[in-house]
Amino acid sequence: MTIDESAFDEKQPTILSFVIDVPNLCSLAGLACTVSAIYFSVIGVFYAAMIGMVWAVAFDWADGLIARKLQNRTADDMRFGGQLDVLIDIVSYGVTPAILLMSYGQFDLIYLVAAFIMLAAGVLRLSYFSIFGLADGSRYKGLAIDNNSLVIVFLFLFEGYLSQPLFAIGFCLVCMILAILNVSNISTPKLSGNPINVVLLAAYTLITSGLYAWKLYA
Repeated sequence: MTIDESAFDEKQPTILSFVIDVPNLCSLAGLACTVSAIYFSVIGVFYAAMIGMVWAVAFDWADGLIARKLQNRTADDMRFGGQLDVLIDIVSYGVTPAILLMSYGQFDLIYLVAAFIMLAAGVLRLSYFSIFGLADGSRYKGLAIDNNSLVIVFLFLFEGYLSQPLFAIGFCLVCMILAILNVSNISTPKLSGNPINVVLLAAYTLITSGLYAWKLYA
């Protein structure tokens, strides 16, 4: 190893060194919930998928709140955490709802098209946010895609009251509306930065998780 290579290695932190950062651990916990939601979506246990989806949002909001409270995070920690959040958001709020939509629609071709539209809107939304950030420091341009999961989790509470084909159509229409809102020019507030909203989300997470657990085991 040359002197230049040794100096480079000393300056570059290891990848796993960022895992011990508490906000990043919280982000990875959310990713674990997302993977469980994908798994249960694929095998058709949709109520369990809802629990995974809502907890993914809860951990996502919590990691930002924790990151803002910590005083000893380095600039590298903050940059790494920001990149980690965006990548996990693509999976949590883009890939997961798309897989859920295709699975609930029994993989009919029309749901494949709808899933692509929703995923494309999510990727465009996140790419835009990565470049331009918040408008006026407190508002989003377009609907933030974490709201998609919260809406879907609420929607599935009514899944048992309609036939599967009818609910699948309604679910698809809601996803298309969400996709349009994600890439629209509407101005929406940043909900996740407010501690009160985090408490409300915690209540929403516990209540919906309890309801879906009851549906699973009733």
